[in-house]
Amino acid sequence: MRRNRARRRLLLLMIIAVLALLFVRSEWMSRWLYPVHYRDAIVASADNYELDAHLIAAIIRVESNYKPEAVSRAGAVGIMQLMPTTALDVIKKGGFKDITVESVSEQPEAAIQVGSWYLNRLNDQFEGNMYKVIAAYNAGPSNVKDWIAKGIWDGQLETVSQVPFGETRHYIQRVIYYYNKYKELYPDIHKA
Repeated sequence: MRRNRARRRLLLLMIIAVLALLFVRSEWMSRWLYPVHYRDAIVASADNYELDAHLIAAIIRVESNYKPEAVSRAGAVGIMQLMPTTALDVIKKGGFKDITVESVSEQPEAAIQVGSWYLNRLNDQFEGNMYKVIAAYNAGPSNVKDWIAKGIWDGQLETVSQVPFGETRHYIQRVIYYYNKYKELYPDIHKA
C-alpha cells in the first residue's frame, strides 16, 4: 500500500515537472516574458532608418523595460533613455519639427523615432559594427572611438571584457541577450 502511494506521488511529481517544463518552454510563455510593446513604431523606425527592429526592441528593453515614464539617475528620459541634450541635438539635426524633448520623455513613439535616428547615425559612424553601436549608445561615441584608437577594445563581442566601463560591458551583453531572444521569438517582427 505504501509502495503504491509512493509510486503515485513520484508519477504525479514527474507529470507536474513535465507540464511545468512544457509551460516554461512554450512560445506563448516566452513571448509573455519577452514582449515587444510599440511594435508598429519600432518596425516603422527600423524600416525608416535601415535598422534591425530586434536591436531597437532590445535597447528599449534594457534601457527602460518599455516604461515611457522612466528617468535614469543620470537624467536620461523616455523608453530609449536619451539624455535631454542628446535628444535636443538629434531633434535639431534630424529635422523633427513636431517633436520636443518633453515628447521624447512622454511619448514612446517620439522616443523611438529620435532614438532610432540616433542609432542610425551611430551605425554610420561605426560602419555597421553592432557591438560598437551598442557601446556608443551607452557610453557615448567619443569614448568608443577612444577605446578603438588606443587599442583598448577592438569592437568585438568576444573581447567585450576589455571595455573599460563595467556598466557598458554589462550593457552590451544584456542588449545582445535580448537581441538574440527577440530574433528567436519574433523572426517575423515585420509582419502584423
